[in-house]
Amino acid sequence: MCGISGIISPNAEKVSASRLKQMNDALQHRGPDGEGYYEQLSGHHHIGLAHRRLSIIDLSDAASQPLRYLDRYVLVYNGEIYNYKELRETLAGNGYHFISNGDTEVVAAAYACYGRSCMDMFDGMFSFALWDEKENVLFCARDRFGEKPFHYYYDHAKQEFYFASEIKALLAAGINRTVNHQLLYDFITIGYTKNVTHPSHTFYRDIFQLPASHYLEYIPSQNKLETGRYWDLDKETIIEMNEGQAIEKFHDLLQTSIDQRLRSDVSVGTSLSGGLDSSSIIALASGSKDSLYTHKAFSAVFPGFEKDESTLIRKTARRFKLDLFTVTPSADDLADRMKELVYHQDEPFGSASVFAQYEVYRMAKKEGVKVLLDGQGADETLAGYKKYSHWYLQEKIQSDGWKPVSEEAITLRDNRFLSDWGWRNRLAALMPALAALQLKNKAIQIRANNPFITHEYAKANGDADSIVKPIVEKLNDIQYFDTMVMGLDDLLRYADRNSMAHGREVRLPFLSHHLVQFVFSLPSSFRIREGYTKWILRKTMNDKLPAEICWQKGKTGFEPPQREWLQYPPVKNNIRDARKKLVKEKICHESLLDSPLQPAAAHEENNFDWRCWIAAQFAFGE
Repeated sequence: MCGISGIISPNAEKVSASRLKQMNDALQHRGPDGEGYYEQLSGHHHIGLAHRRLSIIDLSDAASQPLRYLDRYVLVYNGEIYNYKELRETLAGNGYHFISNGDTEVVAAAYACYGRSCMDMFDGMFSFALWDEKENVLFCARDRFGEKPFHYYYDHAKQEFYFASEIKALLAAGINRTVNHQLLYDFITIGYTKNVTHPSHTFYRDIFQLPASHYLEYIPSQNKLETGRYWDLDKETIIEMNEGQAIEKFHDLLQTSIDQRLRSDVSVGTSLSGGLDSSSIIALASGSKDSLYTHKAFSAVFPGFEKDESTLIRKTARRFKLDLFTVTPSADDLADRMKELVYHQDEPFGSASVFAQYEVYRMAKKEGVKVLLDGQGADETLAGYKKYSHWYLQEKIQSDGWKPVSEEAITLRDNRFLSDWGWRNRLAALMPALAALQLKNKAIQIRANNPFITHEYAKANGDADSIVKPIVEKLNDIQYFDTMVMGLDDLLRYADRNSMAHGREVRLPFLSHHLVQFVFSLPSSFRIREGYTKWILRKTMNDKLPAEICWQKGKTGFEPPQREWLQYPPVKNNIRDARKKLVKEKICHESLLDSPLQPAAAHEENNFDWRCWIAAQFAFGE
């Protein structure tokens, strides 16, 4: 895991050594183990690349970056290609040679061998930029789900292209920080952190992100920038497989994913929430003998809080003889470290759960564990959230009719995986396009009816096209939207910035694209069945986990006592100051200053005070 940045410009002053260093210094937290630079004049354009190194695989200088390959390619790369050993063997068979033992050189060799098609070969999390000195082309790419970031700025008139792992590095290079008010309006009113219609947009105008599963190619001599998608998740093709075969293949894919994500030359630990996902990873990782897996686990606990998972966390720790480390962040910690958290996140975040995760990774750094496995992605791909039960039942109405579905709804409700199931859901099953339109109109209405936003600000920034609700005819439709369009990307951004803030690497076994595609190819009943979500994972882990973890009822989200924290006097003062700023900037009415604070839990829809606090800090530095 590392930090990458670069500049291409016809102006030599823009690609100076000092400017490259400024960008690189802004990413020092991502790569505290080393730094490197590359500069070249190509035609009328100057090219500069910079790299901050976090040494994980092959700790020698042979794996340092920028990496030159075949005296032609120069690579700066952030991430891990987990199947690099298998790829290296294949490439060696094709005549390619290696002087390092890591995955960076494999990325360069794969591009040399396959060109753009090399993306099809990679199983991992990554963003990279590769300069071809012969063709004078910059090729960049981002992994399939967007685990690793890639931001850029392109000035067509000046023929300048800047890129970096994080926005702060672009700002360090002198790029203007201009707020994208359409996104800010959506965030304050309905909590959106993304414009689905324009997935490359960020909270700052003219600063873009390369979407997940996309590549970017820039040809300086032609001043031509092109982006395109190289992979997509197939949500339409369903395979037929009996229960035993499906469970066996699912187990094999998950075990392979975990084994590959344990490949490391530094210590590996795990995050532990007490839920099914992280416990499953720990259970399957515990048998590993050929890695530096430490059996150290890191958790956030909140004694006395209704959603605290301490009991299950300790049960898993005892079962697998883990060395458990816990943190209990407080409201005082949140108030003291909010500016630090805002600095590292770069863009607004929806709840205090982000801070709890930030503190978990801080503990991992303190204990010297450089890599952690985490369960993120399982809820989106295995239908873990309670809302998926509604969509599943609506799909089943089409094939099974109302009576069997009503009986299944009762079982899901008894197991606390379903609520508010009624005639509206049945109507949505019959008219999915109308249901999507109604959900969109509801979101637009909630946004427009916010009593504190000024009419002028709403009118100037209320783009109806920024709100997208998918037409859901089957469970795969809503899960695809959450996994590939909007939802998972937020969580991946939080995890990347939080872990890298402390120089830690987080790996996500449930996001092996082979595993995800297999799950999407199975009938939806392999995800929701017998009153449970994540059914195939529960069946796979049935004899490996305690029953109260494997078959626990209901979904407990990872969250701290945010409502309590927002009532802490220093936090309340910060929120009042944020309100004043929003009023001063004519975003909110003066009536907001006299309105009582309304503290909300982390995952409540009406999280307005939290969003005001966060929005003011990102937009106005308050």
